[in-house]
Amino acid sequence: MLPVTLGADNLLQVLPQEVIQLAQGLDTFIVENEKTARRFLGLIKTAKPVRELTLLTLNEHTTDAELPALLAPLLAGKHVGLMSEAGCPGIADPGARLAELAHRKNIRVAPLVGPSSILLALMGSGLNGQRFTFLGYIPSDKQARIHRIKEIERHSRQHQETQIFIETPYRNQHLLEDILEHCAPETRLCIARNISLPTELIMSKPIKDWKKSELPELHKQPTVFLLLA
Repeated sequence: MLPVTLGADNLLQVLPQEVIQLAQGLDTFIVENEKTARRFLGLIKTAKPVRELTLLTLNEHTTDAELPALLAPLLAGKHVGLMSEAGCPGIADPGARLAELAHRKNIRVAPLVGPSSILLALMGSGLNGQRFTFLGYIPSDKQARIHRIKEIERHSRQHQETQIFIETPYRNQHLLEDILEHCAPETRLCIARNISLPTELIMSKPIKDWKKSELPELHKQPTVFLLLA
């Protein structure tokens, strides 16, 4: 399970040297997006030229019936790197499905150290790190989104649990506006944008204070939202 940088070419700042060295020695990878995977593998300078590497695709469109074929190199005795588009495979990522099948086939699954925007956001938020839930994507329909926001806030208040969620980057600003309009003044909101990049922003405030301040630009920028009522 090979973590990938979150968008920057600062490999040595976010990936341990041991992880890079292990990845350099592989020649077979299961990837979410072949184009971005080749770019990343070019940056780490694999022992084989990138054009000679074997890249197998596992994404949201991969069916369960196609998963066994992805295990063929492993069953033949090869080490294989499983990569997400960005961050850690298996977390908010289709790689979890293949890892589950690998366990059933008694294939060792080895997670390597690297950046996870979800955990980094929680670490930097100052919100409750003892009880938290990652909820994935919020509904895109406005009314469904507002209903879900209210539901999330209610659950957080009842259980004192940090709620972590994301949105497609081009809808980030709409999500932020709805959170500010429909959550209670004392509810705390953390916005974690472009984590590990030069434009990183991790900022936590009560809703009432967010309303008084200039809002950050989130349009088309990867952002994690964290809420604690």
